[in-house]
Amino acid sequence: DNETENMLIFSLLYALFGGERNMVKENMSKAQKLTFSAMIMALYIVVLYFTQSFSFGAYQIRIATSLYGLSYLFPFLVLPLGFANFIANMLFGGLGLLDMFGGCIVGIVTTAIIVLIRRQGWSRWLMILPIILVPGLGVSTYLSYLLHVPYSALALSLCIGQTVPAICGAVLVNVLQRALYPQKIKAD
Repeated sequence: DNETENMLIFSLLYALFGGERNMVKENMSKAQKLTFSAMIMALYIVVLYFTQSFSFGAYQIRIATSLYGLSYLFPFLVLPLGFANFIANMLFGGLGLLDMFGGCIVGIVTTAIIVLIRRQGWSRWLMILPIILVPGLGVSTYLSYLLHVPYSALALSLCIGQTVPAICGAVLVNVLQRALYPQKIKAD
């Protein structure tokens, strides 16, 4: 249930950062960033494993892409989340190198745009757009070729499927930001 998941996330953060809320992003050592990146990559792959029945193909809802939103709070996750997508597509996708590299690039571009949204001082809720549009329009460019499905139909399907993960990602970031940075919350 949600309460158990929230406790697990906060317990992991507490254990990793010694209970120091303000240390979560600002004062992380390279080892802590590496460890946190590995944990998020593993979480992405595990979530994708358990949701793979509806995370691949022409009609997909890839819940794991909700984790892209974490790059708003932790900009160093841009590359790790792209690599997590690469590994997940390698392990579970079955569509070869084009899907692995394409997914990696889409993950990196999506998370980089999310970091840009934060750096520009725009609303956290805007992260919904790149989580929907970059995978929806980007993945369709090569999946339409691999699956022999028209681009427009595939792009529409993927964009619709990305709506749920995009909203979940924005909610995740809002909940974590309130928990980790209660003094920095401004009305968005």
